[in-house]
Amino acid sequence: MNILLISEYILMGALAIFAIATIRITTRKKIAMALVGLSGLSIAIATMLVLVQHVYNLGFCRDIATALIFLGPVGTIAFARVLRG
Repeated sequence: MNILLISEYILMGALAIFAIATIRITTRKKIAMALVGLSGLSIAIATMLVLVQHVYNLGFCRDIATALIFLGPVGTIAFARVLRG
């Protein structure tokens, strides 16, 4: 096992811990904290998908990560506009 593969697995573990922390942030009582938590969660999942694509040579993970990165802010803006009225 080379050092790059080991560091990718360590980064995946750190991203999993970060995803759990953002889920905890999402469950706060304020809507702004929920939006921040969901944004962080989508970034963590997208980065993890890129790592999975690199380690296991799965081509579809990159496409899903790109869609998460581009559509996440669009959903946040739409949700904020609905709440504003």
